Amino acid sequence: MKKDANLIINGSGSYPGGRYDKIRIRGEGTIVNDVECSSFHVYGTSEAVENVKTGSVKILGEAEVKGNIEAEETLIMGTMSVGSRAQLKKIKILGLLEVGERLFGDQASIKGSIVVNGDVEYETFDSSGGFEIKGLLTADTIKVGLRFGQSTAEEIGGGKITVKKKKNSLLPFGKEVGTLKAKVIEGDDIFLENTTADIVRGNQVKIGQGCQIGLVEYREHLSQDSQATIKTKTKI
Repeated sequence: MKKDANLIINGSGSYPGGRYDKIRIRGEGTIVNDVECSSFHVYGTSEAVENVKTGSVKILGEAEVKGNIEAEETLIMGTMSVGSRAQLKKIKILGLLEVGERLFGDQASIKGSIVVNGDVEYETFDSSGGFEIKGLLTADTIKVGLRFGQSTAEEIGGGKITVKKKKNSLLPFGKEVGTLKAKVIEGDDIFLENTTADIVRGNQVKIGQGCQIGLVEYREHLSQDSQATIKTKTKI
């Protein structure tokens, strides 16, 4: 293999890792060692046994990376699972992303769903899909639009945190609405709807419709909707 050649897989088989320019998988391909490339696009089924480092990731089929992955730009319209760490600087998820350890980067746009066994850390995190985060979700700006199902995180921390319910025109009569559940939500400026949390802590806190909160600790201002429940309120 000459350095920085393209790897185009249309059939099925196992291929060595190393350095490539573009990798395109339209059939079934297994890459057995660490691989580095400018772009990694999967339209079929792929498995990387070790680590992947790339500029651009595009998954329209199914991809599994058993080790770590590092990428500048990621678009997932199919499904992707990462065994260990995922450093994905700019991600757009329309399908499903599963990460075994930590997911981190700069910008996250979640319109599909993510499942992460560790922490999620971004500068901006914008979700109108669903997420299940076993650790801490942290970002300077967190925007969550709740359309359907339950999104969960162990803890959520950020500067500005906005959680709003969204109407879902696909569901009949709008019966099912999305919810968010977390143990602790902590930020500077917090607005919540349809959220269940043990503790909410912030400077400016607005607890909107459909919230059930155990304890709110606020420094400057607290407002509460008549259709929200707060067991204990404390100014700190």
